[in-house]
Amino acid sequence: MDPMVEWIAAHALRLWALLLLLALLAGDLAWRHNARWHRHALARGNAPTALRWQVGLVLLLALALLFLAIASAVAGQPPGELARFDAGLAESLRAQLPLPVLRAIAAVTHLGDLWWVAPAAAGVALLLLLRRHGQLAGMWTLTLLGIMPINGSLKALFQRVRPLHDHGFVIEPGWSFPSGHAFGSIVFYGMLAYVLLRLLPPRFHRAVIAAAVLLVGVVGISRILLQVHYFSDVMAGYAAGAAWLVLCISAAEHLRKPAAEVQP
Repeated sequence: MDPMVEWIAAHALRLWALLLLLALLAGDLAWRHNARWHRHALARGNAPTALRWQVGLVLLLALALLFLAIASAVAGQPPGELARFDAGLAESLRAQLPLPVLRAIAAVTHLGDLWWVAPAAAGVALLLLLRRHGQLAGMWTLTLLGIMPINGSLKALFQRVRPLHDHGFVIEPGWSFPSGHAFGSIVFYGMLAYVLLRLLPPRFHRAVIAAAVLLVGVVGISRILLQVHYFSDVMAGYAAGAAWLVLCISAAEHLRKPAAEVQP
């Protein structure tokens, strides 16, 4: 067994906390940058947007390349370094993480389950319609409806078998790559953050971004610790989900622009 892989497994919980902290710092940095650009746009008399098309295009290209790089690394024959790292990490986590810790992580991972995401998505759509935000409700619904067919198609394409997990706290059928929980959580919580940023006063925006980043990070990394997904499954799920999220937010901002431009 690779000593580095064993070290990562032995310090998995500390690394999880560190990764969540770094993600929160990155989200806060992005919020600061966007808030500064928002103020500059208002000062110039322009209508600010949540995602400029140039930034969206760069993000789409970067996420697509990241997904393709991960996919080619795990699907190649013979297996490359990433696939060997995946297998070694899953085996080490299975041997080292105690059952009480896995039980606690299993409770957290349900924040990305379909039985929670689907009713919550329907509730948000209904509230938006009741508040007469029809266009936003339509984009919200389209974004969430895209999760299962896109992720399901990718799973069927790659047909990667899940790592061995026999703790019994979470039983997952189906293929492993890319992670549906990682894909779904970044789309659901990311789009929810976008909706809230559209509707809530600016003083709440920082907390909204932090909460979304935290929830996405918790759900995705929990799948690795529970050994129901490989590391690369989750990273690929994040990349593919983020690409779909960026595409949908860009479309929502494009539809919103004419309404903003006619305001006095």
